[in-house]
Amino acid sequence: MSASQKYDSQKVEDKWYNYWMEQGYFHSEVDERTPYTIVIPPPNVTGVLHMGHMLNNTIQDVLIRRARLKGFNACWVPGTDHASIATEAKVVAKLKEEGINKNDLSREEFLEHAWDWTHKHGGIILEQLKKLGASCDWERTKFTMDDNMSASVIKVFVDLYEKGLIYRGYRMVNWDPEAKTTLSDEEVIYQEKQGNLYYLTYKIENSEETVTIATTRPETILGDTAICINPNDERFSHLKGKKAIVPLANRIIPIIEDDYVDVEFGTGCLKVTPAHDINDKEIGERHNLEVIDIFNDDATLNEFGLHYKGKDRFVARKEIVKELESLGVLIKTETHINKVGTSERTGAVIEPKLSDQWFLKMKELAQPALDAVLNKDVNLVPDKFVNTYRHWMENVRDWNISRQLWWGQQIPAYYYGSGKNDFVIAENIEEALEKAKVQTNNPELNLQDLKQDSDALDTWFSSWLWPMSVFNGILEPDNPEINYYYPTNDLVTAPEILFFWVARMMIAGYEYRGEKPFTNVYLTGIVRDKQRRKMSKSLGNSPDPIKLINEYGADGVRVGMLLSSPAGNDLMFEIDLCKQGSGFINKIWNSFKLLKSWEVDKTIEQPRSSAIAIEWYKAKFQQSLLEIEDHFSKYRMSDALMSTYKLIWDDYCSWFLEMVKPNFGEAIDEKTYNEVIAILEDNLKILHPFVPFISEEIWQQLDTRSKEEALIISKWPEVKAVDAKIISEFSFASEVISGIRNIRKSKNISFKDQISLQILNNENTSSSFNEVIKKLGNVSTLEYVDHQVEGSLSYRVKSNEYFIPIEGAIDVEAEKGKIQEELKYTEGFLKSVQKKLSNERFVGNAPEAVVAIEKAKQADAEAKIQMLKASLAGLE
Repeated sequence: MSASQKYDSQKVEDKWYNYWMEQGYFHSEVDERTPYTIVIPPPNVTGVLHMGHMLNNTIQDVLIRRARLKGFNACWVPGTDHASIATEAKVVAKLKEEGINKNDLSREEFLEHAWDWTHKHGGIILEQLKKLGASCDWERTKFTMDDNMSASVIKVFVDLYEKGLIYRGYRMVNWDPEAKTTLSDEEVIYQEKQGNLYYLTYKIENSEETVTIATTRPETILGDTAICINPNDERFSHLKGKKAIVPLANRIIPIIEDDYVDVEFGTGCLKVTPAHDINDKEIGERHNLEVIDIFNDDATLNEFGLHYKGKDRFVARKEIVKELESLGVLIKTETHINKVGTSERTGAVIEPKLSDQWFLKMKELAQPALDAVLNKDVNLVPDKFVNTYRHWMENVRDWNISRQLWWGQQIPAYYYGSGKNDFVIAENIEEALEKAKVQTNNPELNLQDLKQDSDALDTWFSSWLWPMSVFNGILEPDNPEINYYYPTNDLVTAPEILFFWVARMMIAGYEYRGEKPFTNVYLTGIVRDKQRRKMSKSLGNSPDPIKLINEYGADGVRVGMLLSSPAGNDLMFEIDLCKQGSGFINKIWNSFKLLKSWEVDKTIEQPRSSAIAIEWYKAKFQQSLLEIEDHFSKYRMSDALMSTYKLIWDDYCSWFLEMVKPNFGEAIDEKTYNEVIAILEDNLKILHPFVPFISEEIWQQLDTRSKEEALIISKWPEVKAVDAKIISEFSFASEVISGIRNIRKSKNISFKDQISLQILNNENTSSSFNEVIKKLGNVSTLEYVDHQVEGSLSYRVKSNEYFIPIEGAIDVEAEKGKIQEELKYTEGFLKSVQKKLSNERFVGNAPEAVVAIEKAKQADAEAKIQMLKASLAGLE
């Protein structure tokens, strides 16, 4: 049977993915085999496939497919994250387009809209992953807001509260005025931005004196409650005990002393606004200062903003600056670079805000997770991230776990009174009622007397349970699945969520299972463009992954993504990488077409050239297999692919098939053909994790296969001893063949014309590959000689000399002219190098490496001159 001329990637990919799904190859159940488990980093339910997902999930699929071939019970659990901030923002925007204000809805009404959005958009990214070839166990698909997943989150909250690890505190938090919620420190991205430093004068009470302060945020003067000086700064000692007047507000505030003030920054005087700066808050607490919050939740000014009430903070800033300038209060403005915190999700500039929030104590919980990495129980790949991880974990802060959102798990705190501590924590309202009755000693309380906290939990508070909750390990900690699949094996994720998610999963794992959630964490790099910019929709530099798949095929894109994606290092992605991947797929297909075009003759004996070629390729395959296994063990995916790529492209396609293919118009012997098929099957097995579609297509075309014989569940090749001798012998023989081909090309000797070859065997090389040399060089006779052969073209491989008699094949005089011209040029080049090396100043002052390069040039030129002279002598 001949293979179709053109490889149709879309047709092949749809066919085999559907087949794999129908046969249930991706599904895993508890059995006697050793499990190999990966849990997907759940993408946002609002998301669509981007290049980062492509890289991350290609790597996961390579690992899971290889594990399947190696006989493990491979289980890759997919799912999505409810992404509270991002999803709520999407739903609010959709409602706004429909003329609906979120504030006009009840929580239940809003959640109906949120669930509608989720059902409509939630599965998009998972369907797109199927196009990539992701062999997830789709029957196990989880969503962080599934009933049992949410129940797990609530159970953990109650447990941690009862252990005294969760508490409610009035703290300075990061406030996102766009999402109108608090954020954890890890969700704030600090960016250097150019702003202004404004110098303002404050009058001293009952005096003509003034004091100058510098601020980057003039609008916050309306919340000032003190001026602070350093007690050791003699410049301002005369102000001790006095009071100042806040511009615009005309509020009288004390001048206080505190060592916190940097005498070198600005004017050496500091305005203190406890409601809007974490450091100012600490100063305020030390000096019992009043706290004046001037902002509403959306960062517009409130009644403390005076006549700027209702205006956006940045609009108010411009107008306040103008007013201060008109009053003579603003004396100068300087440009100033400072770090501005922005929301990871919305991009809004963060406002420090005092707020009642829920916090989780982290220091004690974090220790086992820190020890796990330092003791190598959990391996970070590459290990350059260990120090970053250690720094984070050693300096871990309490985790702000509450969010002022409706989409997410609602905090299970139930208030029975108006007091700050009038609440109970329970898994449901019925349980809460019983606790409240006991706490209040009031058996008459009923469900209507309880009001649940309106805040939702941070999304990460659900996803930190992911490796356990997907196997129901929180609600049923001793069920067969959690005991079998946990801990998982490998986690593939991005470095930017190393603390957000990876560290927290380890913390949860040790707290609730007493062991690590995974053994290896493979940290991918960021996908960037040629200009090293992170690929993003906003920059317009990110291609649509689905369009890439449609154009280059999923296999081609997978190869393109992996060709240059070393762990932890950024991938400089270009479309050309996908073209190269697609070219590799075509190479594989064309080599298969060649093989299928051969006629097989059972009566022919196997030629010696084919026998030695098969022996060599098997050895070369084993050598490459060892390399590939080593790369996989070190999570060097790009290197594992490159070893496979070179084996298939160079050794199999360019050499092996040429060595065994029958001469034009002739048939191939059955023994060779069968062995070539067996070799191809092994090739397909190591190719399958990287290019699953074309490998399965060829596998299925090679023979009639039952569903138990599909490539996806076949057996990974067995590692055997490597015959290094035959590999070395072929390496030498390949140089001999290349020499023949170079002479044919340079002398215009047709490859159809046979030549004879004489060998001066100074290296005492084996004759094992002589039949291969004859076949690939189209050599009619090959013989050994003990002297140089006159009237021949010659070349060298190491110290061996090879002679091809001219016998009228070329114009001798023209060839002598070419050699003499090349000899003259090379001798001139040698003289220039020798002159440079005879210059003592050059040799004495030039770097050692530069001198070594010049000496190498000299040696090369001398060897070439010797060869050219020998060739010239052979033509006399």
